[in-house]
Amino acid sequence: MIHQYKKNGYNIVLDVNSGAVHVVDDLSYDLIEECDNRLKAISKEPSTDVKGISNPFWSLINKEEIVESFCKSDKYSGTDKSEIQEALDEIDELVNDEELFTVDRYENHIEAYKDRENVVKALCLHIAHDCNLACRYCFAGKGEYQGEKELMSFEVGKKAIDFLVANSGVRRNLEVDFFGGEPLMNFEVVKELVSYARSIEEANNKHFRFTLTTNGVLLSDEIMEYLNDNMDNVVLSIDGRPDVHNRMRPFPNGSSSYDLIIDKFVKFAKLRGQEKYYVRGTFTHNNLDFSKDVLHLADLGFKQVSVEPVVAEPSEDYALREEDLPILYKEYESLAKEMVRRCGTDEDFNFFHFMIDLEGGPCVYKRLSGCGSGTEYLAVTPHGDLYPCHQFVGNEDFLMGNVDAGITKTEIRDKFKSCNVYAKKECKDCFAKFYCSGGCAANSYNYAGDILGSYEIGCKLQKERIEDAIMIQAATQ
Repeated sequence: MIHQYKKNGYNIVLDVNSGAVHVVDDLSYDLIEECDNRLKAISKEPSTDVKGISNPFWSLINKEEIVESFCKSDKYSGTDKSEIQEALDEIDELVNDEELFTVDRYENHIEAYKDRENVVKALCLHIAHDCNLACRYCFAGKGEYQGEKELMSFEVGKKAIDFLVANSGVRRNLEVDFFGGEPLMNFEVVKELVSYARSIEEANNKHFRFTLTTNGVLLSDEIMEYLNDNMDNVVLSIDGRPDVHNRMRPFPNGSSSYDLIIDKFVKFAKLRGQEKYYVRGTFTHNNLDFSKDVLHLADLGFKQVSVEPVVAEPSEDYALREEDLPILYKEYESLAKEMVRRCGTDEDFNFFHFMIDLEGGPCVYKRLSGCGSGTEYLAVTPHGDLYPCHQFVGNEDFLMGNVDAGITKTEIRDKFKSCNVYAKKECKDCFAKFYCSGGCAANSYNYAGDILGSYEIGCKLQKERIEDAIMIQAATQ
């Protein structure tokens, strides 16, 4: 399977199954398109029961006929035949090197993948089901997750960490995310749990990596120093321009929060050396020109930026709509071009959704199933209940167990283990499948009623982001 597109003056060809990316001239681009059309005509589903991964039907293409047809075409009638032949020979070499028109090497192994060992490597600790802001789009219901305001005790957190250690197998590196609500409303317990986890690392041959997400309201110099010393990553929640931020992230009394947090965030990012953090915002129907929010944050000096599309019920006035997509595509493309312009200058910055590793990329498991929610990654509520991830918390249909008894509803875990790009009909023939790994299970459930479904708007935006991300690398490497 290949995916071809033109963007910002580049002709880009992605070989989906190998991950190889080729930037080519017009002649090679058109030849590849012609070859692809002929391959599809021969067989829409090439057999994988052959040695290697090269397309087994490649030898059936009449290459001489292709050369002759191009020589007679209006576009290439003035092109020397040897030039067309040379370009086709180069394509043939890429096929033989298994960098173009490769077949799927993963699908035949999916059953073995689903039978993998049950290992938990990360927990999202809901340290506080309470918040000091009243964000309009908050999926957590102002931090309470459709329940009562509650803070996690040290005892429950300790049991969660012990559960993680006991269920992590031989894996040494483990992750604990402090989440909310607002985690700094329970900061003393955060510190106690970090100390406890560090105290048991050596005896259990484990190493903990801690992260924390904060809205910044309670950030102080003392807390900044602690987070800088103890957190491997910190997420700073801010939506961008002051009016955009204040519209969606006010205090409960309706007053603005931007001015209270912005200087603290700028200071903290400098304290971190502009690494191991990111400012994370959400754009909505109310600010479809979100690239201006990204650039606002970048121009304040932030080097690690993420501004992501809201996920909301269609009835909400701020929800994204199908008719918003053309505008959003242009915004992403405009942002990508600006990042190319800034590359290598003092204005350079990273944008989370454009960060793709085209060389190594994620491991096979992550390519197939994404974040590992419900299997490798679980959320823990303040009273110790286990859910597949933070977005399922409060939905009793996804209550998997608790930190005392462990996972008692293994059928939920098994369903998530079966969630992969081959189990989703929308993913099988999608060029983006090995980059998005099937998308967010929670979004799929909320909008399709099944974690094996898909969130259509999210899928379309992801495809645009991937195209832009590849273009950026083509332009800057």
